[in-house]
Amino acid sequence: MSKKEEYLRKPEWLKIKLNTNENYKGLKKMMREKKLHTVCEEAKCPNIHECWAVRKTATFMILGDVCTRACRFCAVKTGLPTELDWAEPERVADSVEQMDLKHVVITAVARDDLKDGGAAVFAETVRAIRRKNPFCSIEVLPSDMGGQYEALETLMDAKPDIMNHNIETVERLTPRVRARAKYRRTLEFLQRAKEMNPEIPTKSSIMLGLGETKEEIIQTLDDLRAHDVDIVTLGQYLQPSKKHLKVEKYWTPQEFLELKDIALEKGFKHCESGPMVRSSYHADEQVNAAKKAEISQ
Repeated sequence: MSKKEEYLRKPEWLKIKLNTNENYKGLKKMMREKKLHTVCEEAKCPNIHECWAVRKTATFMILGDVCTRACRFCAVKTGLPTELDWAEPERVADSVEQMDLKHVVITAVARDDLKDGGAAVFAETVRAIRRKNPFCSIEVLPSDMGGQYEALETLMDAKPDIMNHNIETVERLTPRVRARAKYRRTLEFLQRAKEMNPEIPTKSSIMLGLGETKEEIIQTLDDLRAHDVDIVTLGQYLQPSKKHLKVEKYWTPQEFLELKDIALEKGFKHCESGPMVRSSYHADEQVNAAKKAEISQ
């Protein structure tokens, strides 16, 4: 078998239309000037052109651009992180104000070198955005912070509008796909967040195409609901480089729609499901949908 045949060919529905208009160029320029990082760039997100050029939204990645973990699906670089930048929260808040964002997602590299996993900087970033942009809703997407629940409490005390923590894959594949993170610890992390503040919606994401079965996906959805998760997103895993895990299957748009129906039947307040969906995809719509579902119950 040739090397080319070892990799599945991308189907037509994964073709991306690039858009590099003035919004895109201006946002990229501002990120460089303020020395900010985005997961959009670092993780090679396929939706960067739509979000930056059309929706004018971005997911900020704080605590540097070097991760202490080496998950086999992720393109963010791994190594020894830099020192904490306590001026970063204000720069992020200034950028959110300059972009006039109505919803912002704040994520971070895993910082296992820090006792609190970076929770204090996370919380200060939320507070800084609140001070300068009181009408902007804020979603946070932290690592599991090593299961340190005092760190989680620090972050929840800042009162983000959504707490997002990704389970990424099914339980059987977790040891192969995720570095250090544990399936059950992720579920407990999400449950603890809900217990600390029941009014803040919780959210998680599953990547498809790593070798999981439909039954395993459904079990993961059941596990998330059993731990009071409100919002779920499902998207297709795309191999960022040859050193990362190979794609085992490209799930079809129809299969994603079927999984969305299953998720909503199980009681999720909102489900975003499709080949190009990522955890932060259309995040601004998700917070509104979750609130509407809450009101209607």
